[in-house]
Amino acid sequence: MRFHGYFRSSSSYRCRIAFNLKRVDYEFVSVHLLKDGGQQKSSGYRDLNPQMLVPTLEAGDLTIGQSMAMLEWLDETYPDPPLLPASADDRARVRAFADIIACDIHPLQNLRVLAYLRENYGEDQDGIERWCQRWIGDGLAACEAILAKRNTQSSFCFGETPGLADVCLVPQVFSAHRFNVDLSAMPRIRAVHEACEALPAFAEAHPSKQPDAA
Repeated sequence: MRFHGYFRSSSSYRCRIAFNLKRVDYEFVSVHLLKDGGQQKSSGYRDLNPQMLVPTLEAGDLTIGQSMAMLEWLDETYPDPPLLPASADDRARVRAFADIIACDIHPLQNLRVLAYLRENYGEDQDGIERWCQRWIGDGLAACEAILAKRNTQSSFCFGETPGLADVCLVPQVFSAHRFNVDLSAMPRIRAVHEACEALPAFAEAHPSKQPDAA
């Protein structure tokens, strides 16, 4: 199994956490988004992933270029420990929470979007931070509200063991810190993040501990 990723990519980060939780070994291939004009734009990588995004997973004859699809595949292929709960209703709740992050927040902080703002609208770093603060802040505020409405408050997003929601939340909190998003009004998110970071599977997936960190 070969995993192409980048240390600071949120979507790569969430996959690393899942690999660690499930104790699945893989060969890591760095695709540095800033070196060589962006290694994701090379012809070889474009053939592998036409979107020229990270991560990409190769497993035998299977190639997957979307992190959420990778996570679902991992959960079905390596079911222990599960990332999703047993009941259909609970799975839907977890997926909805995770999709706020993966579908609504993350795309707006993506490197290519921020580069477009710089190149076409003349935004400086302060403008980029304000953009990220708005969309990351709004999305995480919604996540906080969802956590507040849980029937039972728990150490992790939806229970006493981490799952798909936590796998997505922790990298997003890392990005929130990068862009100086104020999380002071989000005590549940901060508590879940602290609980996750205490686990080796999360701590070892942190961007600062990756071989391509720079």
